[in-house]
Amino acid sequence: MRVAAVHQSPVLLDRAATLDKVVAAIAEAGAADVRLLGFPETFVPGYPYWLAITPFDEQGELNRRYAEESVRLTAQALGAVGRACARHRVNVVLGVSERHGGTLYNTQVFIDDQGEVAGVHRKLQPTLVERAIWGQGDGSTLGVHALGVGRVGGLICGEHSMNLARQALVEELPEFHVGAWPGGGAVRSLDDWFRGHIWALSRVHAYTAGCFVIAAADPMSEANLSVIEEAFGPQPKLQTGGAISLILDPWGNVLARHEGADERLVIAEADLSVITEAKLQHDSSGHSARPEILRLEVDTRSHVRRPGPAELG
Repeated sequence: MRVAAVHQSPVLLDRAATLDKVVAAIAEAGAADVRLLGFPETFVPGYPYWLAITPFDEQGELNRRYAEESVRLTAQALGAVGRACARHRVNVVLGVSERHGGTLYNTQVFIDDQGEVAGVHRKLQPTLVERAIWGQGDGSTLGVHALGVGRVGGLICGEHSMNLARQALVEELPEFHVGAWPGGGAVRSLDDWFRGHIWALSRVHAYTAGCFVIAAADPMSEANLSVIEEAFGPQPKLQTGGAISLILDPWGNVLARHEGADERLVIAEADLSVITEAKLQHDSSGHSARPEILRLEVDTRSHVRRPGPAELG
C-alpha cells in the first residue's frame, strides 16, 4: 500500500485556512492511492516557533491568538477532515494544538478511512519552552490504534527521545508509526542538528519497533515567518525551510525523503511482509525482549481529562 508524509506549511494562526489545507492534502493523497497520511506536529494552527527565540513577557498577545486558533476536539471542528477521509479512503494522523477548557495540549488525532476518530494522543512532556503553552499528557493516550491500514502508533517530536514511551508502543505491535515533528531547522542554529535528530530517532524506532515510520515536518514559509516578524520585528535567528520528512521501512531503510521549503506529499510503497522478515531478526516485543529481566510498567490511568465520545463525534 502507499503511505505518505505531509511536507507542507500550515497557515500560521489561522485554524480555518489550515484545515482547508488539511482537506486538500487528503484529497491529493486519495488521488495518489495513499492509504495512510501523517501530518507534522501541531499542523493546526501551526507550530509556535516564537517560544524559543523571543522573551516570554513579549509573547502574551500571540500566545492568546494561538490559544484561540487551537482546536477543540468536537465533531464540528474536525467534521470536514473526517468527511474528506471517508470520501478519499485515507487514514490520517493529524497534529493539532488541542484546546480543552483553559489548557492547550500538543495532540495527534487518529482518523480512519471511514471518517471516524479512532483515538488521540497528547504529548506526554512538552519540550523545554513548550511548557509555557502546552500542558502534560498522560499514559491514557499512549497507545496504538486500529485504522483501515492496520495498527498505527504515533509520538510527537521530543517523545522519540523518551525510550520507555517508544517501548510502550513497541509492545502494542504497531505496523506503522507516525512521528510528528516541527521544522526545527527553521531556527538557524538548530538546522543541521535537528535534521540529523529526526533521521536518527526515526531509524532507531523503525528497527526496534519493526514497523514503517512516517516522519512528517513542516517547513517555515515566507508567509509564516512574516506573521512572527509582524509581532516581534525582524527575526535573524529564523529562516525559511528547515524541515526534513521521510519514510522508513522496518529495517530502517529510507523509502522516501524530502528536505527544504518545497511543499509536497512524500510518498512510498509499504510492503507489510517486510515486518515479518525484520522481526525474525529482532523482535523487541517478543524473542528479543527478555521479559524475565526487563519489564516496563505503564500507568494508563487518566490524570488529565480525556475528550469524551460526544466531543470526538
